[in-house]
Amino acid sequence: MSQDKTVRLTMAQAIVRFLKEQYTERDGVEQPFFAGCFGIFGHGNVAGIGQALMQEPDFRYYQTRNEQAMVHTAAAFAKQKNRLRTFACTSSIGPGATNMITAAAGATINRLPVLLLPGDVFARRNAAPLLQQLEWEHSQEISVNDAFKPVSRYWDRFNRPEQILTALPEAMRVLTSPADTGAVTLALPQDVQAEAYDYPLHFFRKRVWHIPRNRPDEGAIRRAADWIRTAKRPLIVAGGGVIYSEATEALRAFVEQTGIPAGETMAGKGSLRYDHPLCMGAIGVTGTSAANILAKEADLVIGVGTRYSDFTTASKTQFQAPRVRFVNINVAEFDAYKHSALPLVGDARVTLEELAAALGDHRADEAYSAKARQLHDEWEAEVDRIYAIRNQPLPSQGEIIGAINEEGDPDAIMVCAAGSLPGDLHKLWRTRHPKQYHLDYGYSCMGYEIAGGLGVKMAAPEREVYVLVGDGSYLMLANEIITSIQEGYRLTIVLMDNHGYKSIGALSRSLGEEGFGTRFAFPEEEGLPSDAAGEGVKTLPVDLAMNARSLGAHVIECQGRDELITALKAAKNSDRTTVIYIENDRYVGVPGYESWWDVPVAQVSEIDSVNAAREEYEEMRAKERYY
Repeated sequence: MSQDKTVRLTMAQAIVRFLKEQYTERDGVEQPFFAGCFGIFGHGNVAGIGQALMQEPDFRYYQTRNEQAMVHTAAAFAKQKNRLRTFACTSSIGPGATNMITAAAGATINRLPVLLLPGDVFARRNAAPLLQQLEWEHSQEISVNDAFKPVSRYWDRFNRPEQILTALPEAMRVLTSPADTGAVTLALPQDVQAEAYDYPLHFFRKRVWHIPRNRPDEGAIRRAADWIRTAKRPLIVAGGGVIYSEATEALRAFVEQTGIPAGETMAGKGSLRYDHPLCMGAIGVTGTSAANILAKEADLVIGVGTRYSDFTTASKTQFQAPRVRFVNINVAEFDAYKHSALPLVGDARVTLEELAAALGDHRADEAYSAKARQLHDEWEAEVDRIYAIRNQPLPSQGEIIGAINEEGDPDAIMVCAAGSLPGDLHKLWRTRHPKQYHLDYGYSCMGYEIAGGLGVKMAAPEREVYVLVGDGSYLMLANEIITSIQEGYRLTIVLMDNHGYKSIGALSRSLGEEGFGTRFAFPEEEGLPSDAAGEGVKTLPVDLAMNARSLGAHVIECQGRDELITALKAAKNSDRTTVIYIENDRYVGVPGYESWWDVPVAQVSEIDSVNAAREEYEEMRAKERYY
């Protein structure tokens, strides 16, 4: 087929046809990059992208209920697929477009590929101002879609139909880049979507984007090996890059060869099985005693695929050894250089393999490895203790997590995002395989849970998916229950109702603010603390179980641990998404372990409890380091 042959298509038709022909390949496995397109149609996309999707039925369109939710679903799908596949998402102009911005930020922060196709105002401008158009008196080029720029790894607007010939390949370069991926936004003026152009046929040929396993500099590997040999207390911090690069076996082999223990970030949890004797579990603010004790003493930190968020570093207080050094393995140079590290810029799997070869028979001091194994065992005993709590009259969050983890499907994938649940899960969830723990904690976005669970189930329909969500987050974005039922993707949603914002209530109390503004209750009686317990607090007459039924879910209402376990078994045999509703105690929490998080306290206040919290804050703030 010669390159001068053309086909006449609208720009929207050409975009859809191009997306159909994009594939990724890694380690010999080739697959389509796009699994289809989520969308809600409006006047900004119905006549363009909508018409194009209609005439290309083999590029599957999925109807959703909320634009933010569909981007969450796409990002969760991409995460489950180790960033080798994703969805496109299309919206109308105006609020349909801006609804996607929150989830776009989450995708970019979490380094997950999603393609956003928001409708835009007329390129020809003569019909302006359009319905929902933002007018800006200093330029006619600006629309609300410009708000996507800071949350996108690539952004473009097509004012002529032929512009896609250069822009779409560039968008694919970013989407398939292990280092640069995130949200890609292509703003589509609604008039240009419908314009026709004679596109070269070769533009629609099958394209395979080969995902490389880049190797670091050989000299850097030698220097890193020298640093490890001289370290007395080395510690690995395993991040999401371990899982995305499918390096879990390489990490396990490295740990067993060297005797170096490993802690795990939120995104990296599952890098080692929970019962591996050198798996210290979660590290940082939401970390275990095992990981955090070792972190405070570590003289060398080996970061693998982590971006060192404040939760991982405990606001730069976790690593306290006077001359602690860092070796960072990361595909992104930006992350590899953090903390004045020796950077190993490369794929996690091959870098660990090459570093292991360079180390030969070197092992960490046996006394140090033995201490790590002892701390591991002590932490597992602590998890057993929390799992065994039988709080009355309402169960604690820790015992609910234990019931799901120990009595639920051992191969299930657990999905969560925000509130107090992620902190407790990071500590307590016993991961048995790399994909069992799925959290959005880069953006910690309330409302991600159910939409994200749908994306995970679409990526792994053969697995049970448990969505753990609190009442506050459920109320923000529950409507993709409908989409899960419509498309036949059965979820098990455990809805924990504590009548308020439990996480921020606890944080508020720790800051001396009595949980102000965090209860779902009628105004407090005079003299009653903002987040008080007991019969004096009158909660709102809200029936979340009935709400879930109204969305089409099968609902099981539980009281206590035993009924929850029975409900989990029943949900597995349900023919549609099941919501298990259970109330839990908002005051019984899981403690912190050898860690701290920087949340500034008011420097002056008329409230004594705030002043006391400020004194403690200043003591901890002094421990923050500049590495």
